[in-house]
Formats: sequence, C-alpha cells, structure tokens
Amino acid sequence: MDSGLSWLLFGWNEFAWPWAFAAVLLPLLVRLLPKAGQSGAAALRVPFYAAVVSSRQLSGTARWPVRLLVIFAWLLLVLAAARPQHVGEQVELPVSGRDLLMAMDISGSMRQDDMVFQGRRVTRLSAVKAVAGEFLSRRVGDRLGLILFGTQAYLQTPLTFDRETILTLLDEAQIGLAGQETAIGDAMGLALKHLQQVDSEQRVLILLTDGANTTGSVEPLEAARLAASEGLTVYTIGIGADQQQLNSLFGSRLRNTLADLDEPTLQEIAALTGGQYFRARSLADLQSIYARLDSLEPVTSEPEVFRPVSERYYWPLGIALILVISVMLLQVRGKGVGDAG
Repeated sequence: MDSGLSWLLFGWNEFAWPWAFAAVLLPLLVRLLPKAGQSGAAALRVPFYAAVVSSRQLSGTARWPVRLLVIFAWLLLVLAAARPQHVGEQVELPVSGRDLLMAMDISGSMRQDDMVFQGRRVTRLSAVKAVAGEFLSRRVGDRLGLILFGTQAYLQTPLTFDRETILTLLDEAQIGLAGQETAIGDAMGLALKHLQQVDSEQRVLILLTDGANTTGSVEPLEAARLAASEGLTVYTIGIGADQQQLNSLFGSRLRNTLADLDEPTLQEIAALTGGQYFRARSLADLQSIYARLDSLEPVTSEPEVFRPVSERYYWPLGIALILVISVMLLQVRGKGVGDAG
C-alpha cells in the first residue's frame, strides 16, 4: 500500500486477519432469516441489531442518518476485526548464536572497599557492576544470563536478548543476598544445568569471585571437567587489590585484603575448559579484562531479519464506538419527538 494512503488510513498497510471481512455480509443474512412468530419457524433474535437498525419509531428525516451511521459503524467494526497493522521496513538484528552467562560473587567479602571508581573508594561489587554493565551492554547478538552466588547459587536471569533487564537486575544485586560464603562449584553446576536445556552453538561462562570455594555440594574442578565435556568455555576473574592502605590515629598501615583468593583453582578451571584466568587488582584491570573478553568472544554474526509490527485496530474500533453512541442518541431524540407529537 502506498505510504501516503497508508497514513491517511491511520497508518496501516496490512491486515493480520483479512478473512474477517467476510463478516460484512452478516447483517444481510440476519434480514433474510424468518422473523419470530411467522409460520412457526425458528427465529434468530438479535436484540441490539434490531434496536439499532429499526427506524419505524423515528421520524422520516431521522431514518436515513441512523441507517447510514449503522452501516458505517458495522463496516468499521469489521475493519477492526481484520486487525489492521503497520508493518515497518526490514530491520537486521545481529545474532551470534552464543549463550553467555555471567556468574558473579555477592558473598560478604565483596564488601571490601579496596577499589577506586571516579576518584573514590568503592566496594568490589560496585566496581564489578560499573564495568560488567558496560561489557554486557556491548554484547549485541548474544543471549545473556546472570547467576548470583554466595552460600547458594541463583539463576537471577535466564538467557535472554533483553539486555536492559540484565543490566537492571545486575544493578539491583546486593551483597549477602545469597549468603556470606562462596559456592563456586555450585555456580558452575547451575550454569551447566541451565545451558543443557537450550540449543546453542557457543557456550561461555564468565565467573568472577574474590575468594575460594568454601561451601556447596559441587567441587569446582569436578564442575570444570563436566563443563569441558559439555563444550562450555569458562573465563575466570579474580578480583581485589593485593593490599589496602588503612589510616588511623596511629598512622597508616597496609593490610592484605586478598588472602582467601584461590588463584590456582581459578587458573585450572579456565585451563580445563579452554578459557583464561584474569587478575583484576583495580578498576582499570577490570576494564582491560572485559575489553580482552570482547576480543576473545567477538560479537560478529549473521544478521536475523524481522519487520516491526504496530497494531492499528483501535482507530476503526474507536470511531465505530462513537458512531454507535451517536445512533443511540438519535434514537432517544427521535423517540422523544415522536412521543411529543
């Protein structure tokens, strides 16, 4: 349909249910049915139709306007039933075929404020949110999911193309919601369980923690071997500064803030699954790591084509409602004039 004519007709250019136009003939079929009380034949009563179409109680000057309004209202109702739509031009969406899960540690140790963001000290979790959010927003074409883990591991967001939802739930993650300890193995096991339920060409897990596996029913290396057999690539990130300067009334001193980080296990997990281990001592390190992940898992892909669809049925439906109300008002007015006469 020509674009100018399309917008003249309230913007539609296609019909979802064109077969609904067959209903245009229904009023004629109703008129051809035997009337109630004639020859004892069965009759179909349509009270609303009869009340609207009947013009015997109206004056001669009011009959034709009512009939015309009824006809137009019926045509508009049929038009609305056919679901006019505006179908836009083709849009290409890159789809990589990659499923990317991020497992993020939110145990109590992530409360350490040994990271610097925009000139001020922030917790490890705040630094991760800032950098990981930028990383996820760039992953156009990937299906993304989020796992949060502490003492327990939870699938916060199943795999989806909806990056806005992922970013919102990432921002809402709070330290301690999943417990104070660290279940690295359970987080990996949950990722495997979820990925086994979907069909994908590439499976990637980014696991970020600042500690060691201290609880849970699955050993991290056991989970890593199973991940390797399932074709899941795991990139591990150990986060936290080596030392933090503490100031007090008695002067400043350095404190080891990352004594619990199990780097050997994180390195072996990455090696077993074909991934890499990264060490993030600062926000700049985190940014560099996620840039590196972008290059290791690029978002190049063949595009998927779709055409955006917007419904337009409400225009004819709204106008039909106005016409029906007008018919009712004319009937009331006509009856009033007839009674006065």
